[in-house]
Amino acid sequence: MRLSFALSLLATALVAAPASAAPAPRVAAIGFEQLKQPLPYPYDENANARAQIARASALAKQQHKLLLIDFGGNWCADCRLLAGTMELPEVKAFVAKHYVEVTVDVGRFNKNLDIWQSYGQPARPVGVPAVLVVDPRNRKLVNKGHETALADARQMNPQALADWLASWTK
Repeated sequence: MRLSFALSLLATALVAAPASAAPAPRVAAIGFEQLKQPLPYPYDENANARAQIARASALAKQQHKLLLIDFGGNWCADCRLLAGTMELPEVKAFVAKHYVEVTVDVGRFNKNLDIWQSYGQPARPVGVPAVLVVDPRNRKLVNKGHETALADARQMNPQALADWLASWTK
């Protein structure tokens, strides 16, 4: 019984991510308590998100990287844990190598939802952070079906977040 459960979990993990993903960085921090405090407030509430995404998309296309759009709010603990993890030197270097990142403030689910919807998403994310990994050449989602997988980031650890980010790379 245990073996079949383990095989089921392995099969799920293999289906969830592309087989050609880059190896994830090894993260020294084993728990969120090791992140630099206070955790970052990554979302600029006054930013022109459309303009930021347009610039980031053009840069990602030019540099042959993926576009990573992080939707969330500074009030969200899971969003801040993700941002703190992404500030770890090994994760920051990995993200810079594979992605052009942009953060989008969703307010209290009342801002920038039209941008979210423009990528074929429902009216609003079921939770945040909601992360879209986009191929900038064609605006197609690379992580379709896994957009809100990090909305419960506090149940993960820094390595698991790094592994998730790596799973979508080429």
